[in-house]
Amino acid sequence: MIFGMAVCDMLDRNPGKTMADLRKALPKTWGSPTMAPHCADEVKYGIVDQVVKHFETMKAKGEKFDGQPIRDLVTVNGVRVTVEDGTWGLVRASSNKPELVVVVESPASEARMREMFKSVDAVLRTHPEVGEYNQTI
Repeated sequence: MIFGMAVCDMLDRNPGKTMADLRKALPKTWGSPTMAPHCADEVKYGIVDQVVKHFETMKAKGEKFDGQPIRDLVTVNGVRVTVEDGTWGLVRASSNKPELVVVVESPASEARMREMFKSVDAVLRTHPEVGEYNQTI
């Protein structure tokens, strides 16, 4: 119901435009599915803490990640690292399975999204406790 009201509000604010016009005006992004590498329950939160510290140290030192300066770090329930072009990667512990959760997205291109995944995965691969993914891009 709220979604329908929001659509009607957008159409009202944009007289002469169709829903198709409004959809075409949305920015294009490339996003991954939710990917989950195995990680035992007893170690997954410690791994995430180490990954958070890794990115905090990189940002503090002004180091680049995925070839670009780190623009933003959000460290609530894991870490979301965003680089200069807006491409981001997220790592957190699953709350109900013995696995981590990894998602990447890019407003720049599919290639940038894939590069971000490779870079995030490279950080995770430094931890032998992180196993195989249930799916990847």
